Amino acid sequence: MSYLLFRNVEIVDGTGDPRYRGDVVVADGHIVRIAAPGAITGAERVIEGENLVLAPGFIDMHAHSDLHLLTHPGHFPKISQGVTTEVIGQDGLSYAPVDDATLAVLRRQIAGWNGNPTDLDFSWRTVGEYLDRLDRGITPNAAYLVPQGTLRLLVVGSEQRPATPAEIDRMRELLAQGLAEGAVGMSSGLTYPPGMYADTAELAALCEVVAEAGGFYAPHTRSYGAGALEAYAEMIELARRTGCALHLTHATMNFGVNRGRAPEFLDLIDDALADGCDISLDTYPYLPGATTLSALLPSWAMSGGPDAALARLTDPGDRARIALDVTVRGSDGCHGVTVDWDTIQISGVAHRELDRYVGHSVADIAADEGLPAVELFFDLLARDELATTILQHVGHEDNVRAIMRHSRHMGGSDALLVGEQPHPRAWGTFPRYLGHYARELGVLGLEECVHHLTGRPAQRLRLRGRGLVLPGYAADLVVFDPDRVLDTATFDDPKQQALGIVHVLVNGEFAIEDGEPTGRLAGRALRMDPQRKETR
Repeated sequence: MSYLLFRNVEIVDGTGDPRYRGDVVVADGHIVRIAAPGAITGAERVIEGENLVLAPGFIDMHAHSDLHLLTHPGHFPKISQGVTTEVIGQDGLSYAPVDDATLAVLRRQIAGWNGNPTDLDFSWRTVGEYLDRLDRGITPNAAYLVPQGTLRLLVVGSEQRPATPAEIDRMRELLAQGLAEGAVGMSSGLTYPPGMYADTAELAALCEVVAEAGGFYAPHTRSYGAGALEAYAEMIELARRTGCALHLTHATMNFGVNRGRAPEFLDLIDDALADGCDISLDTYPYLPGATTLSALLPSWAMSGGPDAALARLTDPGDRARIALDVTVRGSDGCHGVTVDWDTIQISGVAHRELDRYVGHSVADIAADEGLPAVELFFDLLARDELATTILQHVGHEDNVRAIMRHSRHMGGSDALLVGEQPHPRAWGTFPRYLGHYARELGVLGLEECVHHLTGRPAQRLRLRGRGLVLPGYAADLVVFDPDRVLDTATFDDPKQQALGIVHVLVNGEFAIEDGEPTGRLAGRALRMDPQRKETR
């Protein structure tokens, strides 16, 4: 049997235990042996690792690569960071399960997240069929969450109304089917229509199904601004009531109302953990967030879907009501706060004639064009058909550091890969954790940081034989220079490869070799087995 030897590497195994030096042997897609330095001979290929760290491949707990994995299977922005597994189907909106009509609405509604490629074959309809499509060839592994907003769109429609008991039963059936076909849990986007129209009781009925299957619930809560603590408390109470494992995705405390309030949020989590709830969370290591410009609209304005929303933008009465919500009352789409147009930066557009706006704030564009900012907001939404993406500069460094130190924290990029000037987290999240927050600032030690990015998320996903450097485990590995690893992506120039990521292996195959992509598509869909309550 031929094998690959990483000789005399510093092994950070993903458990959080102290690093140690050793030789690591890879063969047939797995780690087959770990020994003292120099103990192994006869390898067909040897990589000297004296100044390098070998760790498990990083697990991105919050990715928006649902279409990018299919249109760009090499997936360089993520694989170049050392990411070997992604969790997709996030924020309650993705492309399975669907019927023809639902798919058509989704392709338009979340074009700002994923684009809307016209040359992609969208022939899948079920979760299982989508996972089968991923298995045709992707670079990293991928796990899928059944999106609650998609379920609601499929069964209830786009309208803002309660679901009937029969509709809830049908959503439960579709959710159970998606979990049986391999999804690892369910996501929600509770500031995005139509998922945001679900009340707590409806969500609880769905969480019961997730709990029975052994999956987890990953909600984008109803607010990360005004009412953030109440929104987190609602989700924690769901976990208490249903017994469902809860993963609080992109768990931030943003906007001026939450400056310095991360300890209050973490107290909520600790109290629930002490009561026996199974709770975890992920964050990205940056201050600004990213979403679509249409997300700032109040929920009522999006009822009925994209066409209904666009029609409201042309109605004088509706425009006046929207303007009042976003500038005076505080739009629920903007987390209950009024929109500060100086903080809203255009990061991508669907229509090329709007390219000149990319990189500029709504406030600056409006001033240049002699318009009130809210009128420019309406104009952009209409001209770009709701597909404009934005950066929202609303974070606080003290909150970011406090939350990432928590014992149930994991890494998630929340990266949108479309647009001319996307958030730099699409290219830099994981090296930024290692370089900026671990090495430069010491917020986390190296071993602890790697544990946050590997072993801990593997436990949340119930991954069998992945996420640690141990014999018998899948060879999803990253080899990096601990003194050099760092993100280089910036807000002005975001599409930049990180420094210090030397090799990346997925299922034992080089995806990055000596810092360069190999083009090998060794990744696959990771499916949960509800009978065994494990993912493999």
